[in-house]
Amino acid sequence: MSTHTLSVLVENKPGVLARVAGLFSRRGFNIDSLAVGPTEFPEISRMTIVVSVDELPLEQVTKQLNKLVSVIKIVELERPQSVQRELLLVKVRADAGQRGQLLELTEMFRARVVDVSAEALIIEATGTADKLAALLKVLEPFGIKEMAQSGMVAIGRGPRSISGPGVLRPVDRQTA
Repeated sequence: MSTHTLSVLVENKPGVLARVAGLFSRRGFNIDSLAVGPTEFPEISRMTIVVSVDELPLEQVTKQLNKLVSVIKIVELERPQSVQRELLLVKVRADAGQRGQLLELTEMFRARVVDVSAEALIIEATGTADKLAALLKVLEPFGIKEMAQSGMVAIGRGPRSISGPGVLRPVDRQTA
């Protein structure tokens, strides 16, 4: 099995996320990461779906996704041809003696401290899953009190766009 990142443009309507996730679920695929948000067009959302699956079953799911009325376009984003990032918020124990060392580590990972209390720091970091895992490993000895990590968001490199002029907007699809 290999990991695949799909960028799926969908109509921004209630129930679309449930239908797309349900299609993966019915096929027995576990979604490793799922992030959904608006695009430059308010009526279109972008789903970034990371799934571990063999090539052939992925092709079958992609064909079935394309049959859903609310799905506009699907593109597989491969690492060299795309920028992929996740967001991490992590609360770490930090007494006065540890703060300096934690601030240095935070800077090394190009992260930043977004909240400070007497006993803890909250650190915000963005990057690849590998970078965030490395940061967590370094922070672990200090004592991770709590963390939240987003799903991956990704976009293709270069001038081409999957939501540019070549893509029909949902309003246009109904008349096409």
